[in-house]
Amino acid sequence: VLIENAAAAGSINHLGVEVADTAGVSEAQQRIAASGLAGREEADVVCCHARQDKVWVNDPDGAAWEVYTITDDNPELSLAMADDGSADTG
Repeated sequence: VLIENAAAAGSINHLGVEVADTAGVSEAQQRIAASGLAGREEADVVCCHARQDKVWVNDPDGAAWEVYTITDDNPELSLAMADDGSADTG
């Protein structure tokens, strides 16, 4: 995933690698730490209309990378659902 930022110098805001699950994010964090790079974890965040777990790291050239998984592709709908599974119209 390449994320463009036309307003910034250069054209890339950051690069993303989507993995299958949270275990994949944890494995990436372990590889980042083992390589001596400083990673920053974000768990259970809502970004781009999806709930995600992710880890961030900057490469030697300063480009930001995120390794992430989507844990809920529609968190707004999940928040609107009533406990019985029906839509909350209130």
